[in-house]
Amino acid sequence: MSVRFIVPPELDGRRLSALLHHHMGISSSQIKSAKWDGRILVNGESTYVSYCVHSGDEITFEDAPVLPKYTVSPMHLPLKVLYESENLLILDKPAGLATSSSIKYPDDALENAVYSYLGCPEGFLFRPVNRLDKGTSGLMCVAKNPITQYTLQSLLHTRYFERHYLAVTSGIPSSSSGTIDLPIGKADGPTIRREIRPDGKPSATHYEVLETRGNRALIRLLLETGRTHQIRVHLSAIGCPVFGDFLYGEESAELPGRFALHSEHIHLFNPNTGETIDIHSPLPEALRRLLD
Repeated sequence: MSVRFIVPPELDGRRLSALLHHHMGISSSQIKSAKWDGRILVNGESTYVSYCVHSGDEITFEDAPVLPKYTVSPMHLPLKVLYESENLLILDKPAGLATSSSIKYPDDALENAVYSYLGCPEGFLFRPVNRLDKGTSGLMCVAKNPITQYTLQSLLHTRYFERHYLAVTSGIPSSSSGTIDLPIGKADGPTIRREIRPDGKPSATHYEVLETRGNRALIRLLLETGRTHQIRVHLSAIGCPVFGDFLYGEESAELPGRFALHSEHIHLFNPNTGETIDIHSPLPEALRRLLD
């Protein structure tokens, strides 16, 4: 797959190698491999990476096919695709579906479904820009090439790429809005649990209570950082765990196979097309019923 980049005026005179690495997200090893194979082109011609680019030059990087470590099996799950371009998919992931295939879920993950949706291409590699836990539903971005994945991941948690979540909690926060600013790190021992700890990484979650019913609250959340299980750990830390969260709260028979967390809104600047993407996914009915 080829990725194209038009040199803007402010990058005039830069070395091609620096532009590939810092502005197109190509790793040093990829550049080294591609330059010998003639897969780096300037205006359609193979060029030394020491070349100094000019404003308006078209840089083309041909990505070598990389075989995955294992063979991905297709899963013919009807995907809810809310946006698609040459470089990007935005999907509405159902709860109960793992994001990536693994030893535990080798044939039953979003990765398998995307592989099937794209027609089982040779050398397929799954490139999620953001990830959702198995028990979380909602919007996810999947890149179709490494440059798009790298570029969009570099925009995460900036004003160019915002993600809002909705959660139904067991318990109501003491303030109707605020920021949970507590460091998160991995709990000791062989566990996937995270916890608040002084040696953890800085983590911030902004929240707003939208409505309450009894001892439950519907909360909108905006991530400033992207730690593993961040929303779940932060809400549990203020005494309001996500409803049905078996790891940080209490599992509930009302929500089999999931907990009450939903990726509801993505606001994204697509650097490939220059367009602004604004997509919503409504609160699933199963979570709405918790508030009725």
